[in-house]
Amino acid sequence: MDYRMDKSIEIAHAKFMGSWEKNEQLPEISKPEFAFIGRSNVGKSSLINMLCNRKGLAKTSGQPGKTQSINLFDIESALIFCDLPGYGYAKVSKKLREKFSRMISHYLKNRANLYCLFILIDLRIPMQQIDLDFIDWCGENQIPFCLIGTKSDALKGTKLDEKIVEMEQQLSATWAELPPIFVSSSTNGAGKQAILNYIFNN
Repeated sequence: MDYRMDKSIEIAHAKFMGSWEKNEQLPEISKPEFAFIGRSNVGKSSLINMLCNRKGLAKTSGQPGKTQSINLFDIESALIFCDLPGYGYAKVSKKLREKFSRMISHYLKNRANLYCLFILIDLRIPMQQIDLDFIDWCGENQIPFCLIGTKSDALKGTKLDEKIVEMEQQLSATWAELPPIFVSSSTNGAGKQAILNYIFNN
């Protein structure tokens, strides 16, 4: 593939590698890994499918908490996508939420080939305190991350610009330098090229 910034990037080959419930079972991989996380039902799997041009690659569900393991995808035999369990108010037991928390923390702190974590934020609603807390935790633990606002197609007119300004203001309360922020929609493909250019050219 030609990954020049002035060319449109399309992923032609994406393969599901497997699903793991324990970090110690994950395969050791030298390729750069890009992980996706967010509150339950924020659209992680739908975003991965949109980026890869494959509707059924990552399993989607209207039921929060559907992703309950670490799912890896080989992208163009060049890099890895990782679909992590969602955090927040999934309709699962407290014990299972604690398991997810330990799994995510261990993965982010110890995955040697993790290049960037994409934290997904639902643009239709105000950014939640749990999002801000998780973002701060990533900063404290030196996890490289970007933000992706999802479901942008639901915001019309100036509402989208207003939402991004609101996010930046919330983040500025604790961050002197803001992370990269992308705007996306798995419905109409918004943000696809910007995200892929970031992935393949950084």
